[in-house]
Amino acid sequence: MSKLKDLGNDFYSGKKSLDIVGRRRVFYLIGIAVVIASILVPIVKGGFNFGIEFRGGSEFRIEGVASTSQQIAVEAVQSVEPGSQPLVTTVGLDAVRIQTEQLDDIASEEVRIALATAYGVESGAVTSSFIGANWGADVTEKAIIALIVFLVVVSLLMALYFRTLKMSVAALVALFHDVVITLGIYALVGFEITPAAVIGFLTILGYSLYDTVVVFDKVRENTLDVEFSETTTFASQVNLAINQTLVRSVNTSVVAVLPVAAILFVGATAIGAGTLRDISLALFIGIIAGTYSSVFLAGPLYVDLRSREGRFKDKTAAAKL
Repeated sequence: MSKLKDLGNDFYSGKKSLDIVGRRRVFYLIGIAVVIASILVPIVKGGFNFGIEFRGGSEFRIEGVASTSQQIAVEAVQSVEPGSQPLVTTVGLDAVRIQTEQLDDIASEEVRIALATAYGVESGAVTSSFIGANWGADVTEKAIIALIVFLVVVSLLMALYFRTLKMSVAALVALFHDVVITLGIYALVGFEITPAAVIGFLTILGYSLYDTVVVFDKVRENTLDVEFSETTTFASQVNLAINQTLVRSVNTSVVAVLPVAAILFVGATAIGAGTLRDISLALFIGIIAGTYSSVFLAGPLYVDLRSREGRFKDKTAAAKL
């Protein structure tokens, strides 16, 4: 523990330093490669696995079953709707959830009875519900509008606080990186995108912004009068700020990601499909991606944006960063 503390002190004082800004092109390439892969995954796999709340359909839930075999549910549904391709998931130790295309009242009741018979439970143990596709489309539209409003407001607030729009641009690029990677992982593992997952996405936006703001606050402190300095450059001061906040960012991420990982493990193995699994995967991937983007992308990108200004251009070129 003392060694970690000493390392943090060395980074803060500048005694030790990682040349993050100087090697920023390497980190850009890593980020771009992962983002491109995350975009390609849903294209190759045929899109995302949207939950019933977004695509609409009928849902049946069976409690207290002796066997959680998914094939039993598939055969029961197809005995009523031969062309149906139900999505069956295990929930906990003795419950099964079945999702189908939207059924009318008669077909829904027939499926409910068929499921009860197939699993050997009372009909009352099988509950049914349905959500219209229009409702899901409405939710999606409002979520997109809310996200756009959120990004605009945050960008303006950051621009006012730091007195430069370029920090807002760098922060938004980092956010784009985090969200795309998280969505790509969702497509890769086939987890449903549900309202809980959307909450997770919005949460990681806040987390990534917080981490980026911490770095940028130190950047602002270190670069207040750097254009008048004869001994240092803008890029080196930004690199110092990143190093000064590096240990804090890593520690915060580790403390945050460990309980999320535990929730994800429990939600994916013991409990099965549900809110815990949906939201924890978004948080788990988002925290890791957010830490990377805040440290290795946002700060260096800000250097590139500011290095084009006349007062920093000559010094940046001279330092060969």
